Amino acid sequence: LAAVARVQGACGFAALDLSTGDFRATEFQGEEAEHRVWDELQQLRPRELLFASSLPLFAAQQARDSGTKWAETPLEEWVFAPDYAIPLVENHFGVLSLEGFGLANRAAAATAAGAVLHYVRTTQRGTLDHVDRIGFYERQNCLVLDAVTVRNLELIEPLFANSAEDITVFRTLDATITPMGKRLLRAWMLRPSIEREEIERRLEAVDCQVREMVAREELRRAMEGILDLERLLSRVTLETANPRDVLALSASLARIPRVRSAMEPLKAERLDNLAAALDDLPELRQRIDSTIVPEPPLTFVEGGVVAAGVDAALDELRDLSRNSKQYLARVEERERERTGISSLKVKFNSVFGYYIEISKANLHLAPPDYERKQTLVNAERFTTPELKEHETKILEAQERIVEIERRIFTELRAAIAAQARRIRETALALAEVDVLSCFAHLAANRDYCRPQLDDSADLEIVGGRHPVIERQEIMRSSERFVPNDLYLNSTTQSILVLTGPNMGGKSTFLRQAALIVLMAQMGSFVPARSARLGIVDRIFTRIGASDNLARGRSTFMVEMTETAAILNTATARSLILLDEIGRGTSTRSE
Repeated sequence: LAAVARVQGACGFAALDLSTGDFRATEFQGEEAEHRVWDELQQLRPRELLFASSLPLFAAQQARDSGTKWAETPLEEWVFAPDYAIPLVENHFGVLSLEGFGLANRAAAATAAGAVLHYVRTTQRGTLDHVDRIGFYERQNCLVLDAVTVRNLELIEPLFANSAEDITVFRTLDATITPMGKRLLRAWMLRPSIEREEIERRLEAVDCQVREMVAREELRRAMEGILDLERLLSRVTLETANPRDVLALSASLARIPRVRSAMEPLKAERLDNLAAALDDLPELRQRIDSTIVPEPPLTFVEGGVVAAGVDAALDELRDLSRNSKQYLARVEERERERTGISSLKVKFNSVFGYYIEISKANLHLAPPDYERKQTLVNAERFTTPELKEHETKILEAQERIVEIERRIFTELRAAIAAQARRIRETALALAEVDVLSCFAHLAANRDYCRPQLDDSADLEIVGGRHPVIERQEIMRSSERFVPNDLYLNSTTQSILVLTGPNMGGKSTFLRQAALIVLMAQMGSFVPARSARLGIVDRIFTRIGASDNLARGRSTFMVEMTETAAILNTATARSLILLDEIGRGTSTRSE
């Protein structure tokens, strides 16, 4: 769910994944604000976009032109008023100021976030306890990849949707174990770091695991079976969790001690900090396991969710319900002796309740205190005051059982929601452990090397390989990818011009350079014999060509416009990939 807000010339953007509690916001200034928000929308691809009804939705037409689809939901203007939206965010997080979240003096971003919270509270039942933080982010804090670059490098989706081989960079590098790790890998891929210290800490954690093969594989095995803690938690706080969801949460937390134990031989500062952040919440797990039966039904319709010994009143009612068969057998035996009718039966069905059935041949033996209830072809059904009383007790008992079990489960769900912050922090730490372990697994099994980072503007790759094509060749077992070298710097060799025949590998070489840089700044080892690079702040790509005749733009004009945008935005630390540029129709007759 995303929202766009305009406040005093700034364009604010906020996005919430309700299923995980991931909440983030940013804002942009100047003439490029709308274009930059469009880039965010293209990367995020929300299911629904909120905006003020009076705001002309700049993204709507672009979305239709590009084929991107999301629901467009206009809200009343007052929802996007800072005086309403910002206090809503402050109250939700229980703070007097949003400075601690990086939103101080960011009125547009905070207003967009407030609109998201307003809409969710209006449309969803339950609490939002799992939404316990919001992060302000700036594009300058990460390696910037616009929507065009993400598409051209085939990071998340293939360039041609109908391709027989749906191979992307994400699928090639995804060896994560948990759903949380899979999401974090995607986030790191779309927003690689530009902080050298942060990247080095990740690389050190990966390097440690590459050297310790046994410990690494033990760690990966320990994470198997851990389900999606973030989404299970969101079901709890949104009050949609069923008993099996709660048990799944407990079972996943129960595996955390094994993960911590497997991390002990791995000596790296980042892994030590992550191990300390893993909390298995033993008290909460004990309460869940002692409250819910091991294999509960999905619903409370017939009871049987809460374990014995949890509630005395519940146990008493269950005894009454379970002993009803024995009670009917005693009544049947007694009434047979009393009436002398050996074929007399005491039965129950959901329509008529409890009854005594006597055949037509024995009707003359029926006592006067029997009350006729139903006439059949060959028998008559009767009831007695005693059976009526017992029937009322049994039916009330069943209703009370369901009522008490619902109450106990609601209290348990509230107890879990109260620990939402601890569970979420554990899920975040576990996701990072998973991704770093994934990087180490890939490095060890695919012969990746640790990239060397420095403060230069150099890019030196020796024996580089394309990570996706290399895997395809291995799977085909027919050809081997031929490694190649690359050297660029900011002074003597800042431009490299590639020429050669079609299918000669030019495009592969271009994309390979970008992917090696991107993987290095994610914190991963890279497919090369060695790699040395300075931090890159943005990757630009201009690949392929297309007319936009509806807007009066030829292929050549599209290429020149996109190239101009790159040249006006790039810095000395940007990596620019131009694959075939300047093609057009000549005005000369020859």
